[in-house]
Amino acid sequence: MEHRTIGAAALGVGAVGLGCMPMNWAYSTSQQRGEVSLRTVHTALDRGMSLLDTADMYGPFTNELLLGRVLKERRADAFVSTKCGLLVGEQHIVANGRPSYVKRACDASLRRLQTDVIDLYQLHRADPEVPVEETWGAMAELVTAGKVRALGFCAVGARADRRTGTRIHEATIRQLERVQQVFPVSGVQAELSVWSREALETLLPWCDARGVGFLAAMPLGNGYLTGELTAGRGFEPDDLRARHPRFTAEMMAANQPIVAGLRRVARRHGNATPAQVALAWLLAQGRHVIPVPGTKQPHWALENAGAPDLALSADDLAEIAALPAARGSWD
Repeated sequence: MEHRTIGAAALGVGAVGLGCMPMNWAYSTSQQRGEVSLRTVHTALDRGMSLLDTADMYGPFTNELLLGRVLKERRADAFVSTKCGLLVGEQHIVANGRPSYVKRACDASLRRLQTDVIDLYQLHRADPEVPVEETWGAMAELVTAGKVRALGFCAVGARADRRTGTRIHEATIRQLERVQQVFPVSGVQAELSVWSREALETLLPWCDARGVGFLAAMPLGNGYLTGELTAGRGFEPDDLRARHPRFTAEMMAANQPIVAGLRRVARRHGNATPAQVALAWLLAQGRHVIPVPGTKQPHWALENAGAPDLALSADDLAEIAALPAARGSWD
């Protein structure tokens, strides 16, 4: 698989990464066996998908523990990306950006991951009660201590301030400008896909101008862009899609023209799939873009690994650009 770089440190990773969250968090895990997830991680590494993206809150903690079992054997094959800054309570998820907590969280992640160093340590969410410069400064000290190689900033899952009209990416750029004065930002992670393109307007250009890697989260639209989810499908209560406005039966039917467009492009490329087209579109948005599709099944990891081999033409890209905007929004 081709390699791409993250940040000024030019840390090399496979062009497509592996999002590990679905193995233990946010999607239904009632029928998921750990051995299947382990095979998925090994399959991804075998195909050059070296970037493994996790977080301490996934599980919580069980996702890092699972990856630790693989890293104990294959650390040299992997680029480890994990996150800190969110605590999972019984009813709420809260931010914690206190410097003392960040340092303890890093040590705990290192133990669970069974590694001496984290390649990319991301701030999962800025704590509104703590100046972001203080949190980032504590994370920079982890780099100096040799526990972390580079720092990233995550804008996934945050909500826009509808009261003031501030969009999430606008707020993120303000925070990025502040922390950049403390220590270099190597990576930014935010949602970007064929059906969620807001990052193209401001956040992606900001990264491009500074050589910052962009980790495209949810690049397959929570599975919708694979074309495998039908409008009548139900989701288990512990699956985030059971509460997502885009996954009501009405909205899933309304957004079918997007999948149909991806299928049309895929047919022009022989055995390509809609998912591979969606990932190839992301790869075409810039050399600094690294899609991180989440999966817990080896066959999906294999399919995703084929996306960098798909060369979309100018006509393909124009057709995808003309697809209708997705319907259904949190806002």
